[in-house]
Amino acid sequence: MQTRTLAGLAVSAQGLGCMGMSEFYGTADQAEAERTISRALDLGVTFLDTADMYGPFTNEQLVGRAIAGRRDEVVLATKFGNERTPDGGMVGINGRPEYVHRACDASLHRLGVDAIDLYYQHRVDTGVPIEETWGALKELVETGKIRRAGISEAAPETIRRAHAVQPVTAVQTEYSLWTRDPEDDGVLATCAELGIGFVAYSPLGRGFLSGQIRSLDDLAPDDFRRRNPRFQGEAFEQNLRLVDRVRDIADEKGVTAGQLALAWVMAQSERAGNPTVVPIPGTKRVAYLEENAAASDVVLSEDDLRRMDEAAPAGATRGDRYPDMSTVHR
Repeated sequence: MQTRTLAGLAVSAQGLGCMGMSEFYGTADQAEAERTISRALDLGVTFLDTADMYGPFTNEQLVGRAIAGRRDEVVLATKFGNERTPDGGMVGINGRPEYVHRACDASLHRLGVDAIDLYYQHRVDTGVPIEETWGALKELVETGKIRRAGISEAAPETIRRAHAVQPVTAVQTEYSLWTRDPEDDGVLATCAELGIGFVAYSPLGRGFLSGQIRSLDDLAPDDFRRRNPRFQGEAFEQNLRLVDRVRDIADEKGVTAGQLALAWVMAQSERAGNPTVVPIPGTKRVAYLEENAAASDVVLSEDDLRRMDEAAPAGATRGDRYPDMSTVHR
């Protein structure tokens, strides 16, 4: 696995999103999840992404167990800001400085590490000036509890204000062939201008771009995607047609639809005016991890990229990204 640099932070060119190992995507197998993380490190996929709210709290514990004894191989990213109760209840978005410090201490304990490599503000708290939240992150950098800070799902002006307080290493936002928003809303351009890296979560469209989801029956009863607008009714059918066009191109190249979709995201780093882009596909199984990692070997020509842009142009996807969009792009 090659490496890329996010504002001075060297990471694997493809990371691993660990969220689904603990929640949201149906029943999880903790032993298989730990094997998946271990295999990722063996393959050079060393950029691991978690958050305190996944589980809640249990995903950080899982990652901590999996990297025990291999800490020096890992670039560890976690997040704060989506406050939850131990029983899974949602408290709300919290960006208060005292909470930032408290959440960081708790994450360090659960992960079993002395410092977090990249600590993200998971969502923007509009009730707290971003300068106050990022003042707390600056203090955490100064005390050595975190090495770098990032922000997730933030609008360009918010990114600029945060960056003025403490350098932003990475902005994490959903980005894939079926979520092209960062191209149009100024986020990619802002990152490029300020020298900030961009981390693409859900680069496989929550698994939809793998081509393996043909109906809601393919999802577990407790899978959160059943409530996603893009997986509903006419939107689902329209989005399937988009996936089928991508799969046709993948078949021609002798790769899976998922590998082609990941290769497209990775190729965005080379496009003029873009920042460094690193996708973090999530999986909880070794077999899918290995398939995803192999996408780094897929070479796309300019003609390939043109055809993919035509197959999945910006705005082609039907439906909102979340049932409630009020907490994103603030």
